[in-house]
Amino acid sequence: MNLLFDTLTGVGAADAPFLERPDGSVITYGDLDALTGRWANALVQRGVKPGDRVAVQVEKSPENLILYLATVRAGAVFLPLNTAYTLSELFYFVSDAEPALIVCDPTVAPRVVEFGMTATLDATGQGSLADLAAASNPSFDTVARGPEDLAAICYTSGTTGRSKGAMLTHGNLTANARTLVKLWQFTAADVLIHALPIYHVHGLFVATNVIMAAGASMVFRARFDAAEVLSLMPRASSLMGVPTFYTRLLDQPGLTAQATAGMRLFISGSAPLLAETHREFEARTGQVILERYGMTETGMNTSNPYDGARVAGTVGPPLPDVSLRISDPETGAAVAIGEIGMIEVRGPNVFAGYWRMPEKTAAEFKPGGWFITGDLGKIDEAGYVHIVGRGKDLIITGGLNVYPKEVEAEIDALPGVVESAVIGLAHADFGEAVTAVIATGGKAGLTEEAVLAALAERLARFKQPKRVLFVDDLPRNAMGKVQKALLRETHAGLYGGS
Repeated sequence: MNLLFDTLTGVGAADAPFLERPDGSVITYGDLDALTGRWANALVQRGVKPGDRVAVQVEKSPENLILYLATVRAGAVFLPLNTAYTLSELFYFVSDAEPALIVCDPTVAPRVVEFGMTATLDATGQGSLADLAAASNPSFDTVARGPEDLAAICYTSGTTGRSKGAMLTHGNLTANARTLVKLWQFTAADVLIHALPIYHVHGLFVATNVIMAAGASMVFRARFDAAEVLSLMPRASSLMGVPTFYTRLLDQPGLTAQATAGMRLFISGSAPLLAETHREFEARTGQVILERYGMTETGMNTSNPYDGARVAGTVGPPLPDVSLRISDPETGAAVAIGEIGMIEVRGPNVFAGYWRMPEKTAAEFKPGGWFITGDLGKIDEAGYVHIVGRGKDLIITGGLNVYPKEVEAEIDALPGVVESAVIGLAHADFGEAVTAVIATGGKAGLTEEAVLAALAERLARFKQPKRVLFVDDLPRNAMGKVQKALLRETHAGLYGGS
């Protein structure tokens, strides 16, 4: 038995739709056996063995999802990478994970080939790997994999700016998918509008896995377009998105109770949803957005209830199979109800550790399997969890993690920069906007345009600052530490927030 593959492909009826392409053509659950068999055979022909990593940096397409399933079926480890990563960033991930195969877009293949064995796949599902799969045998002996075997590695920001590979097992992903199917009451009758990226845990391991574990179907779109998503709602039942989805839907005049009448569930995650957005969406549609809380290392940890109060500004109680506690960040002792502390979680969803970082793994776990999330929060009298901040200055912009140290290192290397501080500021569309404050020591000459131009080739677009501000010196406390909290307070209204 291959735990994850069998869980995802064993529920849907053979003639039931799994995915509808933009052109209206459909991939059924019955089609998946032959398709994943061909792609798994293609991977094996390219030298992939059970346990090997397959790094994938390609645009979203149905074939990308087939590649994910085929990798799992072949007993290998799927390594999704954001398409915005630059070649220098890609080199780090490849050097660290040492994949047996790198699947990339044909346009960058000539430059990626020096990193290792490559195959290509473009946004239309064409490329050398697709050609090889089309010519391969549809029959494949699925590789047995159990709960402890790795299914994926997903990179997440590190406390020093160095990304860490979170090792996710078959057991982790299967447990989370099964729990969410029950909690959110997904059935084979559901149709999800899938407009999330699939290099990210949200779009790949929440949206896709939950749909498949329920035997449900998806209307597949390469990217989010508010007008198009609104037009699809009459024939769908659910949408999973980041807060940006909902702010942009609210900009659509056609967003009404009638337009959303056929939808039973709107889910938001990956970044905090403003209470204002929550209230306005309900006022316009009569639908209450369900907000939940998860992270790369754990999948989902908490969720507002399907039946019951979905409270704005909270992420609901812990999932049924997840334990969550709040501890004092300094002493580690439990804090009282309503008091703020560090969020720690334990459960079958919690990852196996960081790839080739045993010391970092040990530092992030406490006895008994408790994982220190790095998020600060509290639990109210009703058992709902409130996220109030992060202990590591992590910025979440558009649902993607940005660690300031990485951006600061690039800025500090620029001529004319004495020092920089990168902070996240409230932004109605992105949740938080990456913002750079640069100390120049009183010297003139450096401009915002010059800084942004210099960073364009060094950092993925989502990591690049939305604005660059200049000061003579950065504010510091008595210990000489830069006061980022003061910077955030000073510039809180930069993007129209408060």
